[in-house]
Amino acid sequence: MNTKGMETFIASDGLKLRYTIDDFTDPWKPSEMLLMLHAAMGSSRRFYAWVPYLARDFRVVRLDLRGHGQSEIAKPGQLSLERLVQDVIDLLNHLGCEVAHLAGSSAGAIISMQVAISYPERIRSLAIFASTPGLKPSLVDSEGWVASIQKKGVRGFLAETIADRFDTDKVDPEFIEWFLNESAKTSPEPLTHFVRLMKSVDLTDHLHEIRCPTLAVVPGNDPISSMAQYEVLRERIANCEFIVYHGLPHNITDAVPDRCARDLRRFLLKHRNKGRSRGVRRWK
Repeated sequence: MNTKGMETFIASDGLKLRYTIDDFTDPWKPSEMLLMLHAAMGSSRRFYAWVPYLARDFRVVRLDLRGHGQSEIAKPGQLSLERLVQDVIDLLNHLGCEVAHLAGSSAGAIISMQVAISYPERIRSLAIFASTPGLKPSLVDSEGWVASIQKKGVRGFLAETIADRFDTDKVDPEFIEWFLNESAKTSPEPLTHFVRLMKSVDLTDHLHEIRCPTLAVVPGNDPISSMAQYEVLRERIANCEFIVYHGLPHNITDAVPDRCARDLRRFLLKHRNKGRSRGVRRWK
């Protein structure tokens, strides 16, 4: 069993990144790793409600993306999609894991898709939550977001656009405050570079290169991306289970974490390796 706090590793470009391990798997059995990537303006803490559902069957590793959470802030030259992908591979290498399950939320899912495309041999399964193949074809006004973040700060920007993310009539107001306060810990300057980067990405023409089993869970009432943009995932990824959470806006991973985690657990149990092959080992 592992219940440690945040740990540190050094990415291959020298940046210090932080991650958390939650492992309640049986100590005498082989276990498989699930690596989770959070959304922009978030941190690994945003998956707090998922862990109880997942850590009994999988070694759950939650990474703070560079410039987010407790990881070091990336300068513009240290921020690219390729660099974010390499951070994932660097962490897998650091942990001695050859093959892992990978799950991402929103921007974290965009990174996850690129990992599955670039390093198919390292990914056993892929789970995409609330993400199109990139923000380039989305309805996101990235320069409007950047201007608002620079003028009002991360908290002010999110408070103003909170209805795009949650049905505020159905979400605990105290949770909204927690969400805003957590998001406000993200520094505005690197975030503006991150938003512009995500807006430049469109993986549509490469989705057919994702060969692992894939779960795509999407909000049915998202003002940020249309359902047609989400449907591309089902159309172009060969082995894709596609689920719509009808009536919900963008932030399904925060608004209904228990539902997301249950769907992910079911998917992972279906696709985990029963034997002692690559990526299946008893972790120290």
